[in-house]
Amino acid sequence: METAILSTMKIKKVQISNLDKTTLNGRKFGSTFTDHMFICKYKNGKWQKPRIKPYKDLKLAPSARVFHYGQAVFEGMKAYKDTEDQIWLFRPEENQKRINASAKRMAMPVFPKELFFEGLETLLRLEKDWIPTAEGNSLYIRPFMIASGNGIFAAPSEEYTFMIICSPSGKYYSKDVEVVIAERFSRAANGGVGAAKAAGNYGAQFYPTQLAIEQGYDQIIWTDSTHKFLEEAGTMNIFFRINDTLITAPTSERILDGVTRKSIIAIAENEGIKVEERRISIDEIEKAATNGTLKEMFGAGTAAVVTAITHFSHKGIDYKISDVADRYSKRFKKILTDIQQNKSEDIFGWRYKV
Repeated sequence: METAILSTMKIKKVQISNLDKTTLNGRKFGSTFTDHMFICKYKNGKWQKPRIKPYKDLKLAPSARVFHYGQAVFEGMKAYKDTEDQIWLFRPEENQKRINASAKRMAMPVFPKELFFEGLETLLRLEKDWIPTAEGNSLYIRPFMIASGNGIFAAPSEEYTFMIICSPSGKYYSKDVEVVIAERFSRAANGGVGAAKAAGNYGAQFYPTQLAIEQGYDQIIWTDSTHKFLEEAGTMNIFFRINDTLITAPTSERILDGVTRKSIIAIAENEGIKVEERRISIDEIEKAATNGTLKEMFGAGTAAVVTAITHFSHKGIDYKISDVADRYSKRFKKILTDIQQNKSEDIFGWRYKV
């Protein structure tokens, strides 16, 4: 049965839900999906009528451009449910703007803001019971767009598919992490697509990350093309605390403008902590780790939230970061998650009620 939703939305509900509330919390990150998905097609130069339909496989031709030329972008968001059963998002306007910036860089059409929020909110209201409530759990939201038009000649597609799927998920990292600083591989270069959330950015990371895992590490700290300056940590932006100053690399054509990153900076400044956005050399961090002024390293991202880094390695030398009583990472994570889950006042105006 299809029912009109607002002025443009149609929804087709599943007959039997796959929701098992007894195992809703604590699920492996990104491995289980809700009953429904949002989908909107682009063809003949315009976006078509959007729909919400049961989650199922897509039908794509072997010649679909996404398979051959990698036109694919995505976002990562989370939905939370408070004790009064209200649904909250965290700075969704930033995700909406960023996926369109990514799309432009990949020669893909921008997705209208009104359709983005109509689809997102309608889907979340429909999947409300899928939102976990246990500490550290959330409903992970994946908006994405792929080139679905056919043709194996090297040119942008004429047709695209925009979708939103949702996954009830536990913590991305269940513990603090250990990292190795990249010496050979690079994530991105000036003039490239490093600042876009393009699918290929992440696919290209898998091989060097797997090598790091085989050596006993969890992630890589990516460096610039000279391998002298620190930039990102795997799926996270990275922060360093030297004495009581918080330092992070500036955004650029190579570094993703993380929503959690900019939120951490605002929280730190509000807490009276000095923040420096500047280039950080490997030499500086090794020296700080050796003389004891490197108090903390941590990553920040939608999936990872705020994750402490306890060890890093470079050129075969391991550096341990001693634990401190007042971890900035722990303080920032609590402030951030309390805002996200509607447990505290939101002085920044970041929380978004569905």
